[in-house]
Amino acid sequence: MLGFCRAGTALALILLDALVLIAAAHEELIFSDHFLVQLHEGTNEDAHQLALEHGFGSARKLPFGEGLFHFYPREIPKTRRKRSLQQHRRLAKDHRVKNVFPQEGFGRQKRGYREINNIDVNMSDPLFTKQWYLINTGQADGTPGLDLNVAEAWNLGFTGKGVTIAIMDDGIDYLHPDLASNYNAEASFDFSSNDPYPYPRYTDDWFNSINRVTSRVLLLFPCSQSCHFTGIRMLDQPFMTDIIEASSISHMPQVIDIYSASWGPTDDGKTVDGPRELTLQAMADGVNKGRGGKGSIYVWASGDGGSYDDCNCDGYASSMWTISINSAINDGRTALYDESCSSTLASTFSNGRKRNPEAGVATTDLYGNCTLRHSGTSAAAPEAAGVFALALEANPNLTWRDLQHLTVLTSKRNKLHDEVHQWRRNGVGLEFNHLFGYGVLDAGGMVKLAREWKTVPERFHCVAGSVQEIDKIQSGSKLVLSVTADACQGKDNFVRYLEHVQAVITVNASRRGDLNINMTSPMGTKSILLSRRPRDDDAKVGFDKWPFMTTHTWGEDPRGAWLLEVGFQGEAPQSGVLKEWTLMLHGTQSAPYIDQVVRDYQSKLAMSKKEELEEELDEAVERSLKSLLSKSN
Repeated sequence: MLGFCRAGTALALILLDALVLIAAAHEELIFSDHFLVQLHEGTNEDAHQLALEHGFGSARKLPFGEGLFHFYPREIPKTRRKRSLQQHRRLAKDHRVKNVFPQEGFGRQKRGYREINNIDVNMSDPLFTKQWYLINTGQADGTPGLDLNVAEAWNLGFTGKGVTIAIMDDGIDYLHPDLASNYNAEASFDFSSNDPYPYPRYTDDWFNSINRVTSRVLLLFPCSQSCHFTGIRMLDQPFMTDIIEASSISHMPQVIDIYSASWGPTDDGKTVDGPRELTLQAMADGVNKGRGGKGSIYVWASGDGGSYDDCNCDGYASSMWTISINSAINDGRTALYDESCSSTLASTFSNGRKRNPEAGVATTDLYGNCTLRHSGTSAAAPEAAGVFALALEANPNLTWRDLQHLTVLTSKRNKLHDEVHQWRRNGVGLEFNHLFGYGVLDAGGMVKLAREWKTVPERFHCVAGSVQEIDKIQSGSKLVLSVTADACQGKDNFVRYLEHVQAVITVNASRRGDLNINMTSPMGTKSILLSRRPRDDDAKVGFDKWPFMTTHTWGEDPRGAWLLEVGFQGEAPQSGVLKEWTLMLHGTQSAPYIDQVVRDYQSKLAMSKKEELEEELDEAVERSLKSLLSKSN
C-alpha cells in the first residue's frame, strides 16, 4: 500500500484489502512513461515546473491523496519492457520529491463493438420508432412490451433534468448536432492526451465509436438543455495505467453524478484482472464523498466474453461499488456474447439475434452520422445510466446504495428467459437470474418508488468466518466446506440484512478454467461464484485472495451455515488446492424494506416445506411491492 489513504477511505480499503488485484499475475510487465509523484509540498505550478525540469510534458494534481501528481510524458506514450531507471532515479533524488511510482501498463478492452464497418449514414434523427428498447411494440421482430418502460417515467414528467453523466471511454464527438447542446465542456477531460478536449482519434476502421454509447444515454430522456453528459477520454492509448483510471473515475465528483464504463479486462475467457490500488482508492473516495457525500454512481458493462467467460473474474464488474449491467436481446433471450455471474445486478438491452436490419441499436455515430447497428453490453451500461438519471431527478438525495436497492426492488423478469439459467427466488422471495440479475430495469417503477424513498440504514461490514487450512480438490468429487456465521451479532458491526456477500478465495489448479465454485447461504440460496471457462488453461497463478461477489442473497439473514462447493468440470482429470476461503458480509442492522414479508416468510419456512409456500410468497411479495409503489404515487 502507498500509505497515503485518507481516513474516509482507509476503512473501506482495509475491509477490501483482497481487492488489491493481481499485477503480479502477468508474466511479462509493461512499463509506461507516466509517473505518480508525491511531493513534500508545492502548488500545481511548482509540480509543472518540476515535471519540465525532468523531461516530462506536464503535471496534473490528483484529487485524492496528499501532494500527488500525475507526470505526463512529452510525446505519445510508448510501451517498454524495462523501467526508465535513469529518469526514476533523478526524480527520486530531487529534494522536492517524497515518493516516485513508475506506472505499469496493462490491457483494457472496449466492449460490444460488432459489425462496426456496416454503418448507415445520413439517417434521419431521432429514429424514435426504431428504438424498440424504449417502447417495444414488436418492431424489428421483437417481443412487444419488452422494454425499459421509459414512457411511464416520461409521462410523470421526468427527463433527467439536472443530472450529469460521464462517459469514460475513447472520446466523444461533442460537435455532433444531436449531442452538442447537452455537452458539458467544463466537466470533460482527455486523460489520454492531458487536455480538456476528449474528441475521438480518427481511425479508418471506425474503431473509436464510443459516440454511439453517448447517444444511448441521451435518447433515454428527451430534453434539450436540462440533461448533460461529459466526455472522459482515457481508453485510447497502447496501454492503461492505474493513474489514468483513477484520475478518470475521480474526475469532478461533485459535478458528475453517474460514471458509465463499457470496458474492462480483456474478454478472452482466460483473463483474471481488475482495478489496481489507486483506482480502488478513487472508487472508495467516490462512493464515500462524491455527490456531496451521497456517493458517485458507477455503472459497468458486465462483459462480452459469452459462455467462455465469467464476469466474476472482472474486478470492475464484480465490485460492490459498481452496478454491473448485462444485456438481453429483443426477444428476451440472452445475447450470445453475454457473460454470466452472481455479481450482475440487472439488465438492459442490446441488439436482436434475429436478422432484421433494424434489430440493432439506433443511435448517433461519429462525424454527424447515425447507425442502426450498435450492439454489445457496451450499449447496456449507458442505457442503465439513463434510467438512473431519471431516478436521480425524481429524488436527488438518493445515495449510491439507495440506487442499488431501487434496482433490486423494481427490476422485472418481464419476458427475459434463458435455456440454461432459470429464474429463482432467494430466501426473502426476491426473484433473480444468474444471467440477468434481478431483471430488466423498469424506469417507470423506479422513479415512482424513488420519489418518496427514504435513505437505507447505515451499512456495516463483518468478516463472518474463514477457512485457512489447505484442502485438496480432485476431479470426480467436490470439496465441501462450511462456515457457521453469527454475522458479528452482539458487536457494533452486526449485519442482519444482506446487501453484498464476498467469498475471498485463494485456490490453485492444474487447469484454472475447469474450476467450478458454488456458495449456498443459510437460507438456501445457491450462488454460482465461478463457472467453467474452457479457454483458461492457467496452471500457475490461480486465484490469489480473489473476492468473488454475489448479490443473490440480497435481504437475507446471514446467520447460520454457509457452504462452499469447489470442483472441476471438463473431460480431462484435474487437481488443485484450496488455501483460503474468507466470508465477508455487507449490509444493514435494520430492515430497509419489506421487513414484515421477510419475517413472515422466515417463520412459515420453519414450519412448512418451501415448495408449498411459493404461490403464497409470490402473492405476499407482489402485495408488498404494490404497497410501496402506491405509497409513492
